[in-house]
Parts: sequence; structure tokens; C-alpha cells
Amino acid sequence: MTAAQASPAGTVAAPEAGQPGRAGFGHLMLSEWTKIRSVRSTVWSLVLFVVVSVGFTVLFTALTAANWTASGADQRVRIVADPVSFIMGAGLGLGQLTICVLGALLITTEYSTGVIRSSLLAVPRRIPMLAAKAVVFAVLILIVAEVVCFGIFLTGSAILHDHAPVSLGDPNVTRAVIGSGLYLTVVALLALAIGGIIRHTAGAISTVIGVILVVPILTGLLPGTVGKHINAYLPAQAGTLIGQAHRQSGDLLSAWQGFGVLCIWVAVLLGVAVYLLKHRDA
Repeated sequence: MTAAQASPAGTVAAPEAGQPGRAGFGHLMLSEWTKIRSVRSTVWSLVLFVVVSVGFTVLFTALTAANWTASGADQRVRIVADPVSFIMGAGLGLGQLTICVLGALLITTEYSTGVIRSSLLAVPRRIPMLAAKAVVFAVLILIVAEVVCFGIFLTGSAILHDHAPVSLGDPNVTRAVIGSGLYLTVVALLALAIGGIIRHTAGAISTVIGVILVVPILTGLLPGTVGKHINAYLPAQAGTLIGQAHRQSGDLLSAWQGFGVLCIWVAVLLGVAVYLLKHRDA
């Protein structure tokens, strides 16, 4: 049996003797797609993402609409000023955690099961392999996230229509909805990068959730403008600005500036992951 025949499913077969030792990037992407879609955690994580995002959006917006007059005046003013921000934040804030978990699992499980060794045996070029994994994962999350974002916006806006009417034709609303999907995609890559750095499932998931949820709370407790500036440049805090239709008075960054900060964080972490992948044993 040749090396190509003996290679496990889901990896690019190693070339036989005398053949070129390089697989095209398209074959690498096909291999990564096979691995991603064949793992049950991918399907269940995406299903959970849809259920949590849509479910909590319906729950929060329905409760807000039902108790509109009983809610505080400040809350009503904020919702009317930027209803799309409220709608997109209601469910996606929790739904994004499933995306983070999936991003971490995508690479850490390869290390825990030893699949990464088979992949590197078949494709010794480590950087293209990681790049293919990131591209395929990003495209998958982008498609799912955009469908979910438009779905929860249309659902939430219909529920809040009598109190805070909003439509895709309003200024910056379409950008905010599309931007929410972009945010989720980049956050998924953030989790993938952290998983590639830590290589341990529990540690990677804990770190990602800490970065997304815990660190912003802690930095928000810092006194004066120091905490405000640190908080503004954290990945999640900066990235979520792309999901706002209007800039708030306390925001230090614009929507695209915040998204750019998030992208820089991800680029740096992916760079660290690439460096460690090249210089550490699998």
C-alpha cells in the first residue's frame, strides 16, 4: 500500500515517490473542508448558534416590547436611538460564544486526537495548511452568520416595530447587520488563533471566553480614562461597534475603526500561531 493510500480520510494524500511534493492550495482547502464538515461538533455548534441567537433575540425583544411602558425612560431612549444595535446585541452576544467554542475546538481537537500529525505528514508545509483551515472556516462562519444576522434583524424589527421602527433602508442599518456577521467571522478566527497557540481544548475555550466576556468587565472597573481607553481597544469591545447603526456619545472609535482594531488583534494572534506551528513539534 502506498503512502497516499494509507493516509487517513480528511487529509491530503502524501505524494508518491517521484511526484512533486506539493499539493495545491485548492486541495488543501478541500481537505480542511472535509475535516470540518465530518466532525459532529461543527454541526452541533452551528445549530446551537442559530438556536441561541434567534431564540434569545425573540425572547429579549418580545419582553422589551411587552413591557415597553414599564421600562425606564433611558432604556427606551437608547433603543429608539439605535434599535438595530439592541436587536443585534440581544441574541448575538450569547450566540457568539458557540462560535468561539467551535473555533477553539477546530484546531485543539486535532492536537488531542493526533490528527495534526497525519495532516503534517501529508502536507509538510505548515503555513498553507493553517491558512487553508482559516479560509475554509471563515467562509463557513461568514455564510451562516450573515444568514442568522439578517434573520434575527428581520424578526426583532418586526417585534419592535410599534415602538422603535427600523428597516434595512435606514442609514447605516444594512452596514450594521452585515457588519455583525463580519464581526462573528473575525471572532471565530480569533478563537482559532488562540486554539492554535494554546493547543489545549479547555485552556483555549477558557481563554477565548475570558477575552470576550471577562476582561472587558475587569477593565471597565479601572478608574478614570485609563480603563475607558483600555476597554475601547479590546477585541470584542472594539469589534462590536460594527454592529451599531449610530455612534454613541461615549465611543472612542467609529464602527470601522473598531472593526479594524479587532482585525489587528486577530492578525497578531494568527501570526503567533503560525510562528509556534513552525517552531514547535506537533
